[in-house]
Amino acid sequence: MGGEQTRRTGFILVICGAVFWGIGGTVAQKLFQQFAIDVNWLVTTRLLIAGLLLLTVQFFAKDRTQIFDVWKRGSTASRLMIFGLLGMLAVQYTYMASINHGNAAVATLLQYLAPVMIIVYSILRKQASLTRRDLLIVALALAGCFCLLTNGSVSGLSVPGPAIVWGVLSGVALAFYTLYAVPLLKQYDSLVIVGWAMIIGGVSLSFIHPPWQINLAAMTPEAYWYLIFVILFGTMLAFWFYIESLQSLSPKESSLLGSLEPLAAVGTTVVWLKEPFGLFQWMGAACIVGMILLLALNKK
Repeated sequence: MGGEQTRRTGFILVICGAVFWGIGGTVAQKLFQQFAIDVNWLVTTRLLIAGLLLLTVQFFAKDRTQIFDVWKRGSTASRLMIFGLLGMLAVQYTYMASINHGNAAVATLLQYLAPVMIIVYSILRKQASLTRRDLLIVALALAGCFCLLTNGSVSGLSVPGPAIVWGVLSGVALAFYTLYAVPLLKQYDSLVIVGWAMIIGGVSLSFIHPPWQINLAAMTPEAYWYLIFVILFGTMLAFWFYIESLQSLSPKESSLLGSLEPLAAVGTTVVWLKEPFGLFQWMGAACIVGMILLLALNKK
């Protein structure tokens, strides 16, 4: 009975984490559009606060000695710095920039091209051979992107160019983030690695846009609530819940339920923000979600 209860908790955690992630992008879009929040400021503030919160959780709930042990070896410290800058900061900034220029639905779906990029990278490096499943995954990704970005019309794009560029770069950054973190995550708890990576990214971006430089006149009580949601639910709790779910669920189960993220982003963007979404764009979204499910069902 205890095991079943633990699994039920795991399911609740991963579902909440994925939905928080998806809605967090939509709430960020609201901040950009309605309150003219600067994307640099939001990414800086989000990374610094969420990173500190994750390390605080590690300190009180897990092995606190790891928090500073990660800096004691030069090779690990340098890898963490690269991961923080080219992985964490790159993923967060490109994703938010794509939302800023377009919308959260398209940005999230484009970011989910990362698994396809990893497949292509592995095949080019001869680390894996091309399978029929890989071809189907790539075909779904390409068809999904075509429908999503053109809405079925070859004469023009239905999504702003900068949003597409930042969205694709977000997928590239996520692919790097996923591959580069593996050796670090084998040695240290994920809360330590991601917490420090967020702080590294946030401190670096502070030189471009310090977190204390904000137009407080534009910040209404509503805007503060949205900001709290993006930082607390859309970043810190989303990550923590997903990691905790892996304690009681298999990676396959967590990955499958994690595909609720793009669905949450698309749903809230269309219903809450009233963004237009054409028939072909829905078909494109279905192709990309299908691709995610196909990947999650594959044990490799």
